[in-house]
Amino acid sequence: MSGKKCKHCGSSEIEVDPARGDAVCTNCGTVLEDNIIVAEVEFQENAHGGASAIGQFVSAESKGGASGFGRAFTVGIGQESREVTLRKARDGITALCQQLRLNQQCIDIACNFFKMALSRHLTIGRPSSHTQAACVYMTCRTEGTAHLLIDISDALQICCYQLGRTYFRLSRALCINIPPTGK
Repeated sequence: MSGKKCKHCGSSEIEVDPARGDAVCTNCGTVLEDNIIVAEVEFQENAHGGASAIGQFVSAESKGGASGFGRAFTVGIGQESREVTLRKARDGITALCQQLRLNQQCIDIACNFFKMALSRHLTIGRPSSHTQAACVYMTCRTEGTAHLLIDISDALQICCYQLGRTYFRLSRALCINIPPTGK
């Protein structure tokens, strides 16, 4: 993204992915924009002289229209499965962050990490509590708080090694630059 800077860390290293429809700071992982939609229509002529429209991916998070193309599984009263998953993740992350006495900014960053993991299908096959805890730990590391992996593991009563594996896989798959511990 030319000329854009991250509101959180000031970095100008912004990754724009038109397929996902989002813009993410590669330095801190903050989602700067999502649901990016191009408002122009292009047509392409095929080999038989016919025309076809060339379009842009519209994010499944957008409201209205045919954004889900029938793929969305609805749960409850008008809520998509993805919305329910994000709401439950936000609740779990908020509860964990409050236990660890982290501020609202850390909650938001951890939720953005979870949203990135969910959009890249990295939450499938992992317990949601482990994914949420790994996102909180990535936030602790990037924000430089004094929390260790074992603190989060103790708070949730989950195995430190399993949590470490989930954290390692998520941080690598999301290309999050985690600063080393210690000074």
